[in-house]
Amino acid sequence: MSTTATLTTTATPSALFDNRVRIGLAVALAIVFAVVPFLPDFYVTLLGKIMCFAICALAMDLIWGYTGILSLGHGLFFALGGYAMGMYLMRQIGRDGVYKSDLPDFMVFLDWKQLPWHWTGSEYFLWTMILVVALPGVLAFVFGYFAFRSRIKGVYFSIITQALTFAAMLLFFRNETGFGGNNGFTDFKRILDIPIATPSMRISLCVITGLVLIAFYLIARYIVQSKYGRVLQAIRDAESRVLFTGYNTLWYKLSIWTISAMMCGVAGALYVPQVGIINPGEMSPAASIEIAIWAAVGGRATLIGPILGAFFVNGAKSWFTVAFPEYWLYFLGALFIAVTLFLPQGIIGLLRKLRGLRNGAKA
Repeated sequence: MSTTATLTTTATPSALFDNRVRIGLAVALAIVFAVVPFLPDFYVTLLGKIMCFAICALAMDLIWGYTGILSLGHGLFFALGGYAMGMYLMRQIGRDGVYKSDLPDFMVFLDWKQLPWHWTGSEYFLWTMILVVALPGVLAFVFGYFAFRSRIKGVYFSIITQALTFAAMLLFFRNETGFGGNNGFTDFKRILDIPIATPSMRISLCVITGLVLIAFYLIARYIVQSKYGRVLQAIRDAESRVLFTGYNTLWYKLSIWTISAMMCGVAGALYVPQVGIINPGEMSPAASIEIAIWAAVGGRATLIGPILGAFFVNGAKSWFTVAFPEYWLYFLGALFIAVTLFLPQGIIGLLRKLRGLRNGAKA
C-alpha cells in the first residue's frame, strides 16, 4: 500500500467492532466476571499479574509494531507507575508497621526523621492516580522530544532507552533516594482503607485489571484504525516519504510514545497491590527486553498478538520455573530465536497460516 493510500484510509465503526471483535469481547468479559471469582487465590494473582504484563505488551505493540520504534526501556515506565502506587500503599500501612511509626519502616530503620519532599501528597489516592499517569508520561515526553527531534532512531534509540532504564535502576537502588533501596516497598496492608490480602480484594483487583486491559485494547484498536494510526504506520514504513508529504513526524512519534509509556505506568500501578512488592529489579534491562519478547512472540502490529504472547510466555515461565527452574532462561532464549527465525509474525502469523491452509484444503 502506498504512503498516500495509507494516510487517507480511515476507520469505520464496523471495522472497529466486527463479529470477531464482538465475540472476543464477550469471551473476555465472561472470563473476567464469571471465571475469575471462582479461581483459587494463586491463579487469581497469577492471572492479574499476567494481564498487567499484557498491557505492557500492548503498549509495546503501539510503538514497535505500528510505529517502528523499538524501546528497550519500557520497564522504567512500568516501575514508575508501580512506585507511585507503592508510595500510597506504604502510607496506608500507618502505624501497623514493625516500628509503629507514621514513617515507613525502611525510613525508620535508616534513621529518617521526616518524609522526603517527593512523598508529599502520597497519602491521597487521587493524587497517586495522577502520578501513576503523569510520572511516566512526563518523563517519556521530555526524553522522547529530545531523542526524536535529534532524529535518533533504530538500534541507537533502543540502546539509549535501555541506558536510561539502567541509570534509573541504579538511582533507585540508593537508600538516600527514599524509595527503599534494593528492597523497595512491600508488606502492604490496605488500599483505600480496605484490607488488601483478602480473597475478595484479590478478585476485585484482578477484575479491574481485566477491564483495564479490555479498555486499552479498544483504545489501541481505535488508534491504529484512525487516520492518526495510519500516519504512524506510514512513519514505520517510510518516514522520509511522510515528511515529504508535509507531516511533522516528531509529534506523531512523541504522542504515541507518551501514550505507550502512560499505559505501562497504569499496568505497574495495577501490578503492585496484586504482587505485593515493587523494587528496582523491575527496571532491569532483562525486564524491558522481556516486554519486547512478548510482543514479538505474539505477533507485532496485531494488537491481540502481544496480549497472547504475554500470556503464553509468562504462563510457560510460571510452569518452567517450578518444573525446571534452571532451564527457564534457556527456554526463553530458544523461544525468541525460534520465533525470529521461523515465525517472524509470531503466534498470530502461525494461526493465520494454519487458517489459510485449512481454507485452501476446503477449496
